[in-house]
Amino acid sequence: MNGHSYSKPLINFLRGWPNPSLLPAASLKRASAIALSNPDISIPGLEYGPDPGYEPLRESIAGWLSRFYSLSIPVNPNRICITGGASQNMACLLQVFSDPLLTKHIWMVSPTYFMICPIFEDNAFHGRLRSIPEDDEGIDVDYLRQKICESEEKIMLNEVTKTSLKGSRPWRKIYSHIIYAVPTFSNPSSRTMTLRRRQQLVQVAREFNALIITDDVYDQLQWSAHESSHPPTLHHAVLPRLADIDRKLDGGAEREGADGFGNAVSNGSFSKIVGPGVRCGWAEGTSKFTYALSQCGSSASGGAPSQTTSTFLTHMLKSGELEDHIFTTLQPTYARRYYSMMKAIERHLLPLGVTMPQSDRAVVGGYFLWLSLPKPLLADEVARQAKEEENLTIGPGSLFGVYGDERKEDLDRQVRLCFSWEEEDNLIKGMERLAAVIRRMQSQYADSPVKAPA
Repeated sequence: MNGHSYSKPLINFLRGWPNPSLLPAASLKRASAIALSNPDISIPGLEYGPDPGYEPLRESIAGWLSRFYSLSIPVNPNRICITGGASQNMACLLQVFSDPLLTKHIWMVSPTYFMICPIFEDNAFHGRLRSIPEDDEGIDVDYLRQKICESEEKIMLNEVTKTSLKGSRPWRKIYSHIIYAVPTFSNPSSRTMTLRRRQQLVQVAREFNALIITDDVYDQLQWSAHESSHPPTLHHAVLPRLADIDRKLDGGAEREGADGFGNAVSNGSFSKIVGPGVRCGWAEGTSKFTYALSQCGSSASGGAPSQTTSTFLTHMLKSGELEDHIFTTLQPTYARRYYSMMKAIERHLLPLGVTMPQSDRAVVGGYFLWLSLPKPLLADEVARQAKEEENLTIGPGSLFGVYGDERKEDLDRQVRLCFSWEEEDNLIKGMERLAAVIRRMQSQYADSPVKAPA
């Protein structure tokens, strides 16, 4: 087939949104009616809120997280700060805890969530984003440590002494490095970082005065990797967050010589479990850390983010409706979608030489699958032909490179597929279309006298 052909309906595996059928509009309608009809809730909910956020929501989140992560020491609400969602909070974290003159680099797991790079660049870190590769255990901690050491040595050789660009605040701490990762069901690679790597990463962060910011937005979207499991849903996390490890490892942030701020913050969001439009999330770190975060100028000036929405979400948590939605709707639906897509991949793509990471996991989740294309295919060209010839949109690996990264070529044969947005029937159809593109390209390379890309 040559030229543009859109006779087939569009199948979009790039869009990382929840399918509209999974949005809990009825639960939100009930929660909003209850909140807005009670002046004890509606008045504080419609006024400016306290800097750390709506206290009943902080308490409800603390209890919910304690249950889900099976924590022996429950989360204190003082460790929770309400945010305007994970992306908004990332900007606030950088405003409070980084300084373009004193924070040396942003270290990012590669491949990375591609829309996070502009947030770092907007905070004056253009040219200082650095990628860290993954393997089947997650982030390559040895590589990270080596590169941070090289960065520190270069600064010492130049004997550069810098003063802070930002004004002094009694509650502020500036970290020397920022490390960004999605440790569980990563976007885009779908990988999950092992417990060993999580512990090692916290130790590296402590050694070099680094802050680990983890987007823990997919943790609740988990299920058994095996369709034969009944039920496939899981009510408790399999692994602790980096913030949980930092809380306990070797005495946590209260260990001798520590300053109480900690070295890891969990960036949480209701976008994946309620809906992106609620624009509400939370951060969890030490109480000293979250207090400092709550003093971010944009939050303190306008009052707590998402104050009114917080009253609705509080009801959904207290009533059990949110957990019920996660366990009886989201997990089983996404599990069914995952199984359908995996069977189609095994039938149509693996025989063509396509491979996937961490294929032996017992627990999977999130929104995405990450594929490696067989040589000599390049993802950008596969994506172009898929759109032109099959009206299929996929995410080529080049989209998920760290800005300015010299290692982007490592992503040339990688593809991200999202199974959360399209209708379930389209998941199998999409795999059939992608397989057709790959077969045609392989046939073209086999028949061409011109040497294919290495």
